[in-house]
Amino acid sequence: MTSNTDITPPVADEPPIELDHVTVENDDAPNECAIFPREAPEEQLMTAWISAQDESFVALEAMR
Repeated sequence: MTSNTDITPPVADEPPIELDHVTVENDDAPNECAIFPREAPEEQLMTAWISAQDESFVALEAMR
């Protein structure tokens, strides 16, 4: 189990992680958006991604 105290805060001199995304169009299920680190090696892409479906997205203005 990881607690918030176990997480190393980002270093100010490090550039932010750039993300990329693809839309996965499924014939028999809702389409999905996969978000992943842009420069990740192929081995890391197998585990370092986020997937979301239609109802997972909200308008930015609704969250402010």
